[in-house]
Amino acid sequence: MTEGRPPTAGSAPLWERDAEIATVAQALDVLCADQTSAGSLLVLRGEAGLGKTALLAETRRIAERRGCAVWSARGAETLRSVPFHVVRQLLQPALLSLLPEEAREYLGDWYDIAGPALGIADPQEGSADPQYVCDGLVAAVRRLARREWPLVLLLDDAHWADQETLRWLAAFVERLDDVSVLVVVTRRPGEVSGDGARLLDTVAEAAGRSVNNLSALTPDATAGLTRATLGRHADDAFCREVWAVTGGNPYDTVELLAKVQDSELQPVEAQAGELRALNRAARGGGLVDRLKGLGLEATRFAWAAAILGTGITVDMVARLATMNDDLAGHCAELLCNARILTEPDPAGGTERGDVELEFVHPLIATAVYNSIPPGVCTAMHGVAAQIITELGRGAAEAARHLLKVHPDDDEELVEQLREAAREHLAVGAPDAARRCLERALEEPPRPEVHAHVLYELGCATLLTNPAVTIDQLQSALGMRGLDVDDRVDAVVRLSQALLHNDQLEEAVRTVEAEAARHEAGPVRMRLQAFQFMWEGIHGETVSPARSRRLAELASTCAGRDNAERALLILRGFDAMTHGESADVVIELCDRALVNGRLAPGLGWTDPEWGMELLMMLGSAYAYADRLDRAESLFAEARRVYTTAGWRGGHLSLANAFLGLAYRRQGRLRDAESTLREGLVLAEQYGFAPPYPSTIVLPDIRSVRGRLLLAVGRTEEGVNELEAAEKTAGSRGGHNPVLAPWSIDLAKALAGQDPARAAQLAADARRQAERFGTDTAIGEALRCAAALETGQRAVQLAARAVTYLEASPCQYEHAAARVEYGIAARSIAELNRGLDLARACGAEGLVTQAREVLETGRGLH
Repeated sequence: MTEGRPPTAGSAPLWERDAEIATVAQALDVLCADQTSAGSLLVLRGEAGLGKTALLAETRRIAERRGCAVWSARGAETLRSVPFHVVRQLLQPALLSLLPEEAREYLGDWYDIAGPALGIADPQEGSADPQYVCDGLVAAVRRLARREWPLVLLLDDAHWADQETLRWLAAFVERLDDVSVLVVVTRRPGEVSGDGARLLDTVAEAAGRSVNNLSALTPDATAGLTRATLGRHADDAFCREVWAVTGGNPYDTVELLAKVQDSELQPVEAQAGELRALNRAARGGGLVDRLKGLGLEATRFAWAAAILGTGITVDMVARLATMNDDLAGHCAELLCNARILTEPDPAGGTERGDVELEFVHPLIATAVYNSIPPGVCTAMHGVAAQIITELGRGAAEAARHLLKVHPDDDEELVEQLREAAREHLAVGAPDAARRCLERALEEPPRPEVHAHVLYELGCATLLTNPAVTIDQLQSALGMRGLDVDDRVDAVVRLSQALLHNDQLEEAVRTVEAEAARHEAGPVRMRLQAFQFMWEGIHGETVSPARSRRLAELASTCAGRDNAERALLILRGFDAMTHGESADVVIELCDRALVNGRLAPGLGWTDPEWGMELLMMLGSAYAYADRLDRAESLFAEARRVYTTAGWRGGHLSLANAFLGLAYRRQGRLRDAESTLREGLVLAEQYGFAPPYPSTIVLPDIRSVRGRLLLAVGRTEEGVNELEAAEKTAGSRGGHNPVLAPWSIDLAKALAGQDPARAAQLAADARRQAERFGTDTAIGEALRCAAALETGQRAVQLAARAVTYLEASPCQYEHAAARVEYGIAARSIAELNRGLDLARACGAEGLVTQAREVLETGRGLH
């Protein structure tokens, strides 16, 4: 007899499961053999009653026998609305074993963001980003898995897991290559739709061939099970009828055979006709009839247990069912003897009232819950919510019951649901918050509260569904009830949602219209700052008239509050992009700081102003030759986002802009590694076409034109650079370092149109001198030198070197040295350029310098 063929009816669901058990055993062999082995994932899929839970129990038994730590959790149909319920249940053994300081040590930077979701840390004020919370949970479990090796994670009935757990599971199982853990998941086919189905499909894809579709027992296995339970004398016809009645479903078969034993029915052909009636008592209406047969009190106890779903103790059920402890204990025994609830295990020394019970099978729990009369069900959910509130467990825990209560103009319920939504948002569960607020709207709220609920609902969906957010906030703004501060906040959030939905023009118009409603002062200035910020991001709205209006408004700002500081940053960024004096740019940006640092409320993770404003600040410094401040800002962004657990777009952009600062400094190796890290994050988090129509730094047409020229597609490159020229003209000028189209276009046209090339080079030089940085002037001189010959070229190249030597942009300095060395035929200058190129990591420039030095012709 194999390990998969059990000798007793007690392990009946394991009959004909040899292949699945062998797969589990093989996965455990790999797990236990080497702590550095990759993790693995098994998915067991099958209809209700096919033995998925029994296979998990067998997995636990085998794993524990091999010395593995085993953590398990189970989804529940009535608990799907409770965020992080299943993942918290899964990690309970680890969380309970850790002291608070140990948990903080193991979770490290992720403690503050994953801890609240796991219930081991207080949440921060405001909303936590669900993606970052998910990332934090993935990191937390990965660290705990390394600590607990060999570790097995068992997740039963994943089709009933909460959305937040499924999001974590889908992310976790995609990253098992470097964490040695075995994950076993069971689920039914179907049962879930929408995002839940998508996430479960992601899990199945990660499992690949390790998805086992369980089948029903064959007639032979059913006969073997029948005889193992009832005795060898069970005849063939009777066994065949057992299979026909149950369809080979292991759960139904075990239940039916138990009833045959209880009824003392003889397992012979003459009695086979009684099997169908007995089987009807195992599920649905038959189970309900059997429950009623136990009496009204036992039925009430079972109903209360089904309402609770989790934390089913005799004490809690007694409170909910309004019965004394003795009667509740008696009912618990009746239900356990009837195989409806599990029998309490008093061996642990726990008081009986505190021992948790559970339904023998999810099918029973579902049948009992569905049998509760609707009015009674609603009332019991209301009482359950009241009990949880009285116990001080918080509005979020009570919310799943409040969601089931019928609307009844209950002001208190609206406030409870609003509080629950705030608690959900604080731990990164906006979907749960949305359900609470949508239910609050059904109550409905009082007229003076209605707009606030809509506003809060819009805030809850801002990060996950901008289109829905737009509708909700517009509805809130169309109603009375919001005071001035809340109304302005709603307008700002609406503009942010429009921005995230790639509706930049609407975002601009929204804040512009609201600003017009207010007199001059801090409120209006705040709205105007957002208007100018969105216009600055939306390149199509940039114009000379806008620049004049922005300059006029910023001239009244002294940096007294964040609205004024924001306008100073926007003015500095605008001046930089148009090539105004770099000294003016730096002075404006410096005034936006407080003692050289970002002001409170203007930090990288502060929600009001967002990262876009600070990216503008850092970019203004970067292209005005204050690369030390640019690097400091972008390095702080990366550090802050990493510490806060913000992975996706925020960290990707922080790396991109830090890479820009490194590139401007000439630290090409650092720039490449940082930019590649940003690219990996962008791909990982789905930042892909179609891209939003926002401004891009550096100027995208200038970059593309340069690349086309570099690969020999000269005509296309010239066309792209000329398009950049037209854009710069419509915007009233350009920074020749940010948008170097004039320099590249001049070089490209030198052979075919030298007069125009000379004019372009002269214009670039005038623009560079207007901007006034060493880098801009040095680059313009390099261009002029490239268009000249003889001694004039040498003189211009030498001047370019002088300016770029004083510049923080060392790659440009290296290139100028090499060009000067070639023009002057100087071995010394070429060697200096070669050394600089090596220090920068500029391999192409190194090759160019070496080739000239190796030929040695005409050098001195």
